[in-house]
Amino acid sequence: MTGTTDRDAKTRARLVEHWEASERGDIDTEHAIYAADAILDYPQSGERFRSRSSIQAQRGGHPAERHFTVLRILGGGDLWVSECVITYDGVPTYSVSVMEFGDGLVTHETQYFADPFQAPSSRAALAEPIPGRAH
Repeated sequence: MTGTTDRDAKTRARLVEHWEASERGDIDTEHAIYAADAILDYPQSGERFRSRSSIQAQRGGHPAERHFTVLRILGGGDLWVSECVITYDGVPTYSVSVMEFGDGLVTHETQYFADPFQAPSSRAALAEPIPGRAH
């Protein structure tokens, strides 16, 4: 059990490092988590990027000012999920990143994006605000 716990702690630390590097704009540290032959999928646009260098190149050319706020990281073993808010030029977008690991590196990531929306008034009596998430 200790081996799994140690491995999970190391993976969690690498994910935190990845997202912190993303926020700082440190592209080398940000992409060190990926295997050389990693795959990144964006289902909404239908794009697949093959290789750490392709993933890094497409992110490096992004014209927007970006900021990353990690809401939570969940996972264990070879499957980890990060829930984040990525702000592009001041506009927040919710993101879920599903990362599959092999030999300590990301081999496949699928990243989903969703824009915030105003809740319909018809649900107001049934819902409460999520703490810390203003709309």
